Amino acid sequence: MNSIQAFLASAAMATLVMAGPADVVPASAASLPHLEPGQSMGVALGIPAAPNFRDVGGYVTVDGLTVARGLVYRSGVFYPMSPEAMKQLEPAGLKNVYDLRTAAEIQVKPDQIPPGAQRTHLNVLADSATAAPAHLDALMVEPMKANAELGEGRIEAQFIEGYREFIHLPSARESYRVLFTSLADSRNLPAVFHCTGGKDRTGWASAALLTLLGVPRETVMQDYLRSNDYVLPQQAAVIDRFVAGGGSRNIPVAIFGVQAEYLEAAFDEMETRYGGIEAYFSEGLGIDVATQTKLRNLFLEE
Repeated sequence: MNSIQAFLASAAMATLVMAGPADVVPASAASLPHLEPGQSMGVALGIPAAPNFRDVGGYVTVDGLTVARGLVYRSGVFYPMSPEAMKQLEPAGLKNVYDLRTAAEIQVKPDQIPPGAQRTHLNVLADSATAAPAHLDALMVEPMKANAELGEGRIEAQFIEGYREFIHLPSARESYRVLFTSLADSRNLPAVFHCTGGKDRTGWASAALLTLLGVPRETVMQDYLRSNDYVLPQQAAVIDRFVAGGGSRNIPVAIFGVQAEYLEAAFDEMETRYGGIEAYFSEGLGIDVATQTKLRNLFLEE
């Protein structure tokens, strides 16, 4: 493969085989469970389709401020959603859903969201150099072939390269520009951004926002790695079948989960190209200092 962007999308496709400022918090938000930062709202609400649905808020910054809850959430795809699950999602009061997936992913698993929420498609991988490898799902049922093609660190290396490309791929820069600019407007909140598993494209979005807000890097990494707690159990049957067929467990775990090295690569690429988070936002994404300040003013509280 020449590009991991396509692999990230196809990895997501492979799963088919297996409180804040009063003017933007919904009145019904009080009925949502009060969870520790990083805990799954989806699990707490009993929404099997959205185990990685989490509030981005609750974390404390280096300056002692707190990221406001109930303003923005991160998640995997909202599909399939039962009528009961849709009802359980309603207290979040979502006004906007920012979908970071490819058109192919959306066609197979279209979001099912509460009435009244506006959906915006932001295709992070639109400028991917190659099409998603058609044989990836086949590899998951051909463990020995997968070992030969993806084993011995090959798949991990591809994800590492992919996270670097999240920083400079034109479609990624444009998608994240629109996302963060939109989140800086209180009229668009509460909102959720998501991809398929809620771990890679969504993982970088959350990490970048929290870093801009001043959350310590180690805390950002902890939040990122929490995806493993919710996504890997969802794929347990697929992983076990793969291993039973002679496949290395490292391969599906690398595909369906996240690793610190992935996010570290994105931060390294950001710092190499731009020097830091503020310059990444201003030079890489075209988000001026005034809008960055709006994000901080909106999302941080005493």
